[in-house]
Amino acid sequence: MRLSVIKPIAYASLLALPVITYAAEEFALEEVVVTATLRPQILQDVPSSVTVLDSQTLKEAGQQHFQDVLGLVPNLNWAAATSRPRFFQLRGIGETEQYTGAPNPSVGFLIDDIDFSGLGMPATLFDVKQVEVLRGPQGTRYGANALAGLISINGNDPSKEAEANVEATLGDYNTRSLGASVSAPIKSMDSAWRLSVQKYRSDGFIWNSYLGRNDTNGRDELSGRFKWHSEFSDATTLDFTLLHANLDNGYDAWAIDNSRTSLADKPGIDMQRSTGASIKLNTQLSNELKFTGVGSFATSDYVQSYDGDWGNTQSWQNLMHAWSVQHTVPGNEWHNFVYDYTYRADHQRDTRSVDLRLSSDHSIESINWLIGVYVLNLREHILEMSQGTYEDPVAYVYSANTDDVMDSRYDATNLAIYTQLDQQLSSYWSVSAGLRGEQRKAKYKDDRQSSGVVSDPENVSRTETMWGGQASLARAMSAHHSLYLTISRGYKAGGFNLGAAAQAKPNFDQEAVVSYELGTKGTALQGRFYFDTALFYEQRNNMQVLNSKQLVAGDPNSFQIYTDNAGKGFNAGIESTGRFKLSETVETGGSLGLLRAYTHTYIQDDGSIIESREQAHAPGYTAAVYGLWHHSSGFMARVDVQAKDHFYFSAAPKTKESKAYALTHIKLGYEQPSWDAYLWVSNLFNSDYAVRGFEFGNEPPDFNDALYLQKGDPRQMGITAQWNF
Repeated sequence: MRLSVIKPIAYASLLALPVITYAAEEFALEEVVVTATLRPQILQDVPSSVTVLDSQTLKEAGQQHFQDVLGLVPNLNWAAATSRPRFFQLRGIGETEQYTGAPNPSVGFLIDDIDFSGLGMPATLFDVKQVEVLRGPQGTRYGANALAGLISINGNDPSKEAEANVEATLGDYNTRSLGASVSAPIKSMDSAWRLSVQKYRSDGFIWNSYLGRNDTNGRDELSGRFKWHSEFSDATTLDFTLLHANLDNGYDAWAIDNSRTSLADKPGIDMQRSTGASIKLNTQLSNELKFTGVGSFATSDYVQSYDGDWGNTQSWQNLMHAWSVQHTVPGNEWHNFVYDYTYRADHQRDTRSVDLRLSSDHSIESINWLIGVYVLNLREHILEMSQGTYEDPVAYVYSANTDDVMDSRYDATNLAIYTQLDQQLSSYWSVSAGLRGEQRKAKYKDDRQSSGVVSDPENVSRTETMWGGQASLARAMSAHHSLYLTISRGYKAGGFNLGAAAQAKPNFDQEAVVSYELGTKGTALQGRFYFDTALFYEQRNNMQVLNSKQLVAGDPNSFQIYTDNAGKGFNAGIESTGRFKLSETVETGGSLGLLRAYTHTYIQDDGSIIESREQAHAPGYTAAVYGLWHHSSGFMARVDVQAKDHFYFSAAPKTKESKAYALTHIKLGYEQPSWDAYLWVSNLFNSDYAVRGFEFGNEPPDFNDALYLQKGDPRQMGITAQWNF
């Protein structure tokens, strides 16, 4: 493990520790409640590894999107090839792209109880109350879509008093945003409502020299949320949420020389338009019986397109001219060279879910039970178009035209029954156990044609039965400190490789993870110091991995990524977070995730042996440390340093890796009850780092494998002002 980046962070944290003992005792941290568990629980009482980012943290450390605060969560990574994060990895487990076809997420992703697993782009931060990240398999809570864990985002609730908020931002790269929220009660109906809307735009960080534009990788994001809370009686409440997000972003993120200068003549787009709603009913049926029902739906249209050759006619002719001179190829026909490919996929996804559960509401000495039924239906329609021309009069290696269309439909229904028992054995010991059984029926069909020739349609289906659960034992060491041991089993359904990827492997089998976690949580110094640490070991059985093949040499769009099963692997490590309220004005804290994630040696279908190696997108460490100062006059300052170790971009046998990096962010502000103003700088030292990489052949005429990188955001600065009414 590389420690060159972690050491400064660790030393800074240790230097802060002695100061704690001299801090005033009355400045305690606020209690945090986790809502993504089956029963709302105080963070300190949850027997698993959880990170909660509250509204104050999101305001002080974030800017616009969940992407801005990902570095605060230990052992959380994300894979780009998109304009905003859609695909996450927890403890090294998770998807890295959508090109494999049918959705089959490993990380659950909820926004106000609406399922956006695999579609994380609507996670803007305006008017958001809390972000919760549950690491490890959620076999009881969420089943097949949460093999690695669950991310839950909750917007601010309606308030009992009328209030309004306006926020505006201006920054470089032509960044600007305007958002407003308003909330008010309706006392005659014992209800309250809240409406928030934000518009954000930025040119992005790419210069397209061929088109003479700086906005081909820009962001244009609109988000809105409406919430309604009703209290029909002391025993019954109803919450309704309507959410809409329209992210019409550009996607011009790749260059042959891995620079921020694009040569693409057909820059891509990365658009997602989502509308969803959820309704949650809580009612106390009796003194000891409670009913909770949650229903949700979401419909999303999203488009992913890109320039397959990352260049233009002139740039490729210039390259081929240089190649022909270097290789003394006779003739002067390079000006007739054509290399021009594009790809576009139009998706329409609809999800509907119902979660109904009965739970006891006994005293703490009794056994508390819960039983529930969960149904999720997901339908997706994909229209993929791959077009291009390769004419090579110089090297006379390959010439072809590509005009492929695939129209596919996917339908999957999950039905699950789950239960959980919680028992306080004594004043020191407590136990919790849960079990979930789930059946998944999936169907897929498509129509394909290549250069006008219609292929035989694919029409497949499969039914799978899966199970998971957890058992936890907790020991209260004191009123403010506990230990826990949790054993859990998570699962993920098998599926199909679609379209051209099916030529490499038609389908793959379900995966299971057994996790062992030992942790401690607590507070000290009269609540001014919060800490948690977890050690985990996860055994992956029949693990799903991504492999890749380029089916046709010279055709970049024939580079196929497909899912395979690799036998066994393991993911092990440590996660730790801490917060220190040093005084009335100073707070510090941080997080550290250490990870070792390996795939054992396995044999592919073609007989080739894949040796044991670290898993892709599983950095050896993730670390963060922050310092926060608030003065009674209203001035504030926050500094964040976030670091990440190197990791493989793709599964074995690919060998290319990212480089370890650290990012520094600062925010200076002045806060008053009615208004705030902030100056912020992200990536202060303009560190150069990659958020995605592909290793394949994309440069004619030899098409040798090379590593191509999508760069992370460079330094950016701006000002943000807020007005509260």
